[in-house]
Amino acid sequence: MLSGRRYRLELTAEQSKQCQEFGDICRAVWNTGLEQRREYRRRGAWMNYVPQAAELAEAKREHPWLKAAPSHVLQQTLRDLDRACSEHGAFGVRWRSKARWSPSFRFPAGNLITVERLGRKWARAKLPKLGWVRFRWSRPLGGEIRSATVARKGSQWFVSFLVAEACETPRTHAMPDTAVGIDRGVAVAAVTSDGTFHDRQFIAPDETARYRRLQQKLVRQKKGSANRRKTIAAIGRITCRVTDRRTDFCAYTANRIAARNALVVLEDLRTRNMTASASGTLDQPGRNVRQKAGLNRAILDKGWHKLELALRSAARHTGSRILLVNPAYTSQTCNRCGHVDAKSRKSQAVFECTACGHRDHADVNAAKNQRDAGLAFPACGDLGISRSTKQEPVGRATGRNP
Repeated sequence: MLSGRRYRLELTAEQSKQCQEFGDICRAVWNTGLEQRREYRRRGAWMNYVPQAAELAEAKREHPWLKAAPSHVLQQTLRDLDRACSEHGAFGVRWRSKARWSPSFRFPAGNLITVERLGRKWARAKLPKLGWVRFRWSRPLGGEIRSATVARKGSQWFVSFLVAEACETPRTHAMPDTAVGIDRGVAVAAVTSDGTFHDRQFIAPDETARYRRLQQKLVRQKKGSANRRKTIAAIGRITCRVTDRRTDFCAYTANRIAARNALVVLEDLRTRNMTASASGTLDQPGRNVRQKAGLNRAILDKGWHKLELALRSAARHTGSRILLVNPAYTSQTCNRCGHVDAKSRKSQAVFECTACGHRDHADVNAAKNQRDAGLAFPACGDLGISRSTKQEPVGRATGRNP
C-alpha cells in the first residue's frame, strides 16, 4: 500500500535559495511545454512526453541555467504535464503563475534518497543536488521510499515521501454489519445518520477581522512594492493556518467514521460544479451573483471534497466501503414513511413530515435516507442507471413472471 508522509523542513539559507531556483525552473519547463503542446494542437498535430524530453536535453545545452536543477526532476515535470494533458486536454491545463503557484518539485528515484534519524525530534534526508536537509521527525516513515516531493507552503518548506507500506487493505471490516450515512452541509460540516454532528470553526473571529484589514490594506498598496509582498505574506500565514485546521478536522473525522463503519454512504456531489461562479458574461450577466458567491465560500470552507478524499484514504486501512448515492430528494423524503414533499423541510434544521408527522433534524433525516439508499445498493453493482445483470431467474419454467 502506498502512503504519504509529510514533514517540515529546516533548510539553510543556501538550500532555501536552491529550492526556490528548482521550483522556478520547473515552472518554466511546465509553461514552455504547455505552450508547445497548445501550439501543436492549433496546427492539428500531437505532442507527448518522449519528444519533449528529447528537446529538453537539447535545450540544456543552449540554456545553461536549466542544468541547475536535477535532470530527473525536470523529466518528472514533463511527465506530470503529459498526464495532466491526457486527462484534461492541452487547453484545460492551467499555467503555473509566478504569483499564484507555490514552488514544488519531485524526486522520482527513491533509491537515490537516504533518510537518517538524528534524535527524538529531528532527522535528515539526502536529496540530489540539495545534499543533507534536516526535517522535523513527527512520525515514522513506515515503509520503503519511492519518491520525495519538496514544496513550499507560505514561508515554510515541506518534504513529502511516498512510501510503500507492508500492510494491505483488510478484506473485511472489523465490524462488517455497520453502516452510516453522511450529510454534508454549510451550517454543519458533516452529520451522520446516528445523530452525530461533526463540525469545527476553522478561523477565529480575531483572525477574520485581521484578514479583512489586510485585504483592505492590500488594495491600497502599489503592485510590486515591498510592503505589498509583506501584506501578501501575512495573508498567506492566516490562510495556511485555516487550511491546516481544515485538513486536520477532515482526517480526524474520517478516521473515526471509517474505524466504526464498514459501509460509508455519501451524496454524489460535484463540488467543482456546485462552486462555479454565477457572474456570467457581459452579454448574459448572472443572477444573484453575491448570494451564489457566499454559498460557494461556505461550501469550500467546510471542505466537502477534502472530507471525501480523507474517507477514501482512511478506508484503505480499515476495509470500509465508500459508496456515493444520488442526492436527489434526500432532504425532502421522510425516513419513516417515505413521503416526498418540499414543505416537510420547515427550515435548515427542522424536518416535519406532512404525511405522518415524523419530526427529526433535517440533516439527520437526510443522512438516514442516504444510509438506507446505500444498504439497498443492488448486488449487481450499479445504481440502477442502466440494465443490471440478473442475479436470479425471472420466473418459472414457462418464462413468465410469478
